[in-house]
Amino acid sequence: MKILFIGDIVGQPGRRSLTYWVPRLREEFALDFIVANAENSAGGLGATPETINAILSTGVNAITLGNHTWRKRSLVKGIELYANVVRPANYANGAPGRGSTIVELDDGRAVGLVNVLGRVFMEPQACPFEAARAEVARLKETTSTILVDVHAEATAEKVAMGWFLDGTCSAVLGTHTHIQTADERVLPGGTAYITDVGMTGPMDGVIGVERDAIIRKFLTGMPTEFVTSKARPGLNGVVIETDDETGKALSIERVARIDG
Repeated sequence: MKILFIGDIVGQPGRRSLTYWVPRLREEFALDFIVANAENSAGGLGATPETINAILSTGVNAITLGNHTWRKRSLVKGIELYANVVRPANYANGAPGRGSTIVELDDGRAVGLVNVLGRVFMEPQACPFEAARAEVARLKETTSTILVDVHAEATAEKVAMGWFLDGTCSAVLGTHTHIQTADERVLPGGTAYITDVGMTGPMDGVIGVERDAIIRKFLTGMPTEFVTSKARPGLNGVVIETDDETGKALSIERVARIDG
């Protein structure tokens, strides 16, 4: 199976890049399945049912979220409507939505998807390692093809998660920092790994935000309004090829595109 995982979509520029690139990448790589992280899709902070619907309308099959999941009240109320949208599985019991899901393709194949939130330099949550292990084990009863989105700040925490889950899932994919790393590889147990998939949105801002405002904040230490940049939008992602029977990754390739 050929799977595209798209890095954090930032605001309207990110959604526009998605609309431009999804059909082109689907054809270029003969993709079977597409996942996107959408936790910054609404104005650069959070997601709404409207942005989720817009993303799914481009041909994306499933969506992951992250630490800004609950920024928009409309999604708190509406997330239960989406069986193909996952929020961090290590949120407290009773949180709306689901931490993992299985999405079936038209040909009968299925992809399992897990989302967990890191704890280093982040708000405290339940253990992401235990949550990921439990969700992967549960999904493996139905499908061997499973992706884990680790939405985390610390590179060490994400690398550790890759080794912790190696051999149990198809891929461990880092999100959150918006900077695509160059350490993609298939680990010895057959799990594809990258520390951060990157960002889909304005590449000439500062992780998606107007750069002048961010520079001013660094210079003065004063609170600054973060406004989504519009400078040079593009898409970051990875394409993973998996074995349909074992779910093991055969390859992982970085994708970086600037809107044409």
